[in-house]
Amino acid sequence: MGKTWKILITNDDGIDAKGLKRLAEAASKYGEVWVVAPDGQRSAASHSLTINDPLDVYPVEWGMENVHVFSCTGLPSDCVRIGSKYVMPEEPDVVFSGINNGFNAGADIQYSATVNAALDAAICGYPAVAFSEGFLNDPRSSGHGHKVTDEYLPIILKALIDPDPAGAFREERINTLKAGQVVNVNFPDCAPEECKGIRWNCRVSIDTPYIDYYTVSAELPRGGKRYTIHWIDRDHANEGTDLRALLDKYVSIGIVNNIS
Repeated sequence: MGKTWKILITNDDGIDAKGLKRLAEAASKYGEVWVVAPDGQRSAASHSLTINDPLDVYPVEWGMENVHVFSCTGLPSDCVRIGSKYVMPEEPDVVFSGINNGFNAGADIQYSATVNAALDAAICGYPAVAFSEGFLNDPRSSGHGHKVTDEYLPIILKALIDPDPAGAFREERINTLKAGQVVNVNFPDCAPEECKGIRWNCRVSIDTPYIDYYTVSAELPRGGKRYTIHWIDRDHANEGTDLRALLDKYVSIGIVNNIS
């Protein structure tokens, strides 16, 4: 392995999320890890920042070697800015976001605070990678998706952080982590033996992984109505896209661009 990396990790599922801990543990093999994550659930916060309230940051003890952990009362993008500039003793070499509970592919990335935390890291000038997997606590889930993630995550981290010029991905992988660039990784919801491998350089689908709709869940006083959102899984997508790769049971990897 080459240099020892300084790695900042955040997420939008909160400091207690299992995916965050799994990512930190895997990343710690490559250097010093600093976790700065929201103190609770912040899903679908997109690229929001906290501008009217102060941000409180507290140390958290995980008992992981080479992993320093802090919770923050703000949003994922706040965590990137506070973590990289003020919590870490030196600025990070790379920023990771995830592992999100639920896919962040296609047009969904516009809402995703996981992906947008990575995009904020890119704005700050850092290479960034967002990681997401199928819902682990959803009745529609296979219940095995995290096993695919845990099998392929070390492979992907090595390919991105410590690439072997003569390795298996020398022709098809994204060459290097670049400042201002976001790599978006999604792991399929299937058993490990059903996963067909990795599709690199997937473009972002114009569709979302889920089709949403609302139902009236309560009649309220003064003529009001309460609406509740629901999702149906999408079963089709264009070839070459991140969503198509997931539907075909591949790990999807591609570049997500900021406005340019």
